[in-house]
Amino acid sequence: LYEAGEKHWGTDESKFNLIIASRSIPQLKATFNEYAKIAKQDILSSIDREMSGDVKRAFNAVVQCAYNRPVYFAERLHHSMKGAGTDDDTLIRLVVSRSEIDLAEIKQVFLASYGKTLTSWIEADVSGDYRKLLVAIVGPN
Repeated sequence: LYEAGEKHWGTDESKFNLIIASRSIPQLKATFNEYAKIAKQDILSSIDREMSGDVKRAFNAVVQCAYNRPVYFAERLHHSMKGAGTDDDTLIRLVVSRSEIDLAEIKQVFLASYGKTLTSWIEADVSGDYRKLLVAIVGPN
């Protein structure tokens, strides 16, 4: 990764893709730790400096998930509801897709990070049957 990015002018995104897409989570964590030792900065900082657009967002998502998946999804859920308006597509996709996988862990991280339960955020942000359905899926904390 260092050879394909920080060491040279320009970034060989295909090498990043090959490594990030073909390694297991433990291998990625070990790779990112070694990268930080060699490059004197973490992989996310390098991605932010070396890449842009959709490629940057995709690599950031994979790296953040490798580091801590519940934190990544708690941040995405928070982002979908913070400020004016709700990103309904993201909120629905995350709640439904994580409901049988790791939503319990995500809810714990959400509470620790934002000081309120995911359920309370949903109740404050959406209404009607849409709220009832999401709250039923998420359940109490």
